[in-house]
Amino acid sequence: MGSGVLVSPDGYIITNTHVVDNATEIVVTLRGGKSYEAQLVGVDNLTDIALVKIDDLDLPYSELGNSDELIVGEWAVALGNPLGLFDVNHQPTATAGIISGIKMDFGLKEAGHVYQDMIQTDAAINPGNSGGPLVNALGEVIGINTFIMTGSNYSSGSIGIGFAIPINRVKEVAEDLKKFGKVERSYTTGVHVQAIDPVMQRYLRLPTSEGVIITDVEKRSSGERAGLQIGDVILEVDNQKINAPKDIIRVIDEGLYKVGDNVTLTILRENNSIDIHLTLEEPKSKWWGF
Repeated sequence: MGSGVLVSPDGYIITNTHVVDNATEIVVTLRGGKSYEAQLVGVDNLTDIALVKIDDLDLPYSELGNSDELIVGEWAVALGNPLGLFDVNHQPTATAGIISGIKMDFGLKEAGHVYQDMIQTDAAINPGNSGGPLVNALGEVIGINTFIMTGSNYSSGSIGIGFAIPINRVKEVAEDLKKFGKVERSYTTGVHVQAIDPVMQRYLRLPTSEGVIITDVEKRSSGERAGLQIGDVILEVDNQKINAPKDIIRVIDEGLYKVGDNVTLTILRENNSIDIHLTLEEPKSKWWGF
């Protein structure tokens, strides 16, 4: 059981992926008690955002704000269905607080969600609030309430440390979900790499054991167009150090990149450090690399 927010008069509702994950049936109850069977439009597990739809017209819906304009200390109100209280009187509950922090990063979590640039609030958020809106003093949705911290871990019981996904990120994801039913994050660069071990370092006379070495660059790939060469050593991706091939995947996943986005590689070539901009392309077939 969780919460959601109507964002259009024709029934599109934003919530969290973890609210609807593995559901065999989704029932949406609006303020006042009217219930609908809902259709799952799409989910993006990485951002923990889902889009569902109910069939109706002229529904009341929420205005979306601009989370880039948030200021620490401004008022915030969390709306939703904590602990199932909505089922008692068919009205959402509201808890007030402030924006305690912005741009809070938590990286990749166990469930496969990436929580980046999160909004922190001290408005009380409890189980059942997930997927509901965090609104500003103008009543505009500025975030989607997602999880809380307790004295021990991420579990039940609010202590005034809650987190919401910024609405500007939610807008981008929801638009893709509405159009395509998913966010396309499968990508290719045509670049193959491997870790540098001591034997390889000595044999190739590399000045460092850090980074990963490029072993192949496919023809007509974005890697070739970017000017990458066999033997280049990738030291950083978007200013984050790389020591194994999996580090590249982690950085790209945590950056929530998708097809068409660019990443900046810092490479070592003939003892010179060079920055190269690389585009993530849509894969045309199965391949091995990144």
